Amino acid sequence: MRVSDEVAEALATGRPVVALESTIISHGLPQPRNLQVALELEDLVRQAGAVPATVAVLDGVPRVGLDKDGLDRIATEPGLRKLGFRDLAPAAALGLSGATTVSGTSFLAARAGVRVFATGGLGGVHRGWTTVQDESADIDTLSRTRITVVCAGVKSILDVPATLQRLETKQVTVVGYRTDEFPGFYLHSSGEPVDWRVETPQEAAGIMRAQDTLGGLDTALIVANPVPADLQLDPDLHDRVLAEGLRAAEERGVTGQAITPFLLEYLVEGTGGASLEANLAAVRGNTRLAGEIAAAWAAG
Repeated sequence: MRVSDEVAEALATGRPVVALESTIISHGLPQPRNLQVALELEDLVRQAGAVPATVAVLDGVPRVGLDKDGLDRIATEPGLRKLGFRDLAPAAALGLSGATTVSGTSFLAARAGVRVFATGGLGGVHRGWTTVQDESADIDTLSRTRITVVCAGVKSILDVPATLQRLETKQVTVVGYRTDEFPGFYLHSSGEPVDWRVETPQEAAGIMRAQDTLGGLDTALIVANPVPADLQLDPDLHDRVLAEGLRAAEERGVTGQAITPFLLEYLVEGTGGASLEANLAAVRGNTRLAGEIAAAWAAG
């Protein structure tokens, strides 16, 4: 694994660092906007007083912290794989390049010593789990990785109540940031309650310290940060287009790993791009908050 000089120096001197995933750059946005957003997110981390560490795998080498050339490659190189935790070893052995998902980013960031990670939304339990038993690897990785993930909940195409139940079973702590309800990714709220609430980055950092003091399982802390109500996707539009997308997926036989990109793209098209803007609003807010939490954590 190669840690950039800037990130390595920050970790060695106790400065705050925030990990950023790279799949939003390679697979989540069109060119050239994807590179613009990647640079914007890194800048938001710096504005919060932290060092950004975008994570990816280039030519078989896991990278924690990318320079401009590395970001350019993730944004423009064709055929990049999406790499979860299980894919990291094959990519390394075969010398391949790819963008890291939540599970891949969490693992590599934690291995490098980065404690805080900002993303859009987590993966989780898919609808119809009792039939297909489709569950994101994010949950299992977070159940055994000591990292704090700032997110806007889980993708709204998933079974949110089942995902929260699964996180509870896996002993993953979920706290709402200034909210008593779990966010709905594109939506301010999913309508599902959360058991714990924090009001400040300092309180979130305090939970991180308590995790370390108590010891036990190396599980993650999820800080669920809702997209502002005035920037969310219109709830009625969201529900209508998602229902249409689920019917279309069933009619076309879209299943397994293909279902998530299919539904996300269906939402982008069906909402005239509004879902993408809500997604970006959430990612920006999560990145700012992650920088603030990392700074509070580093302050001790």
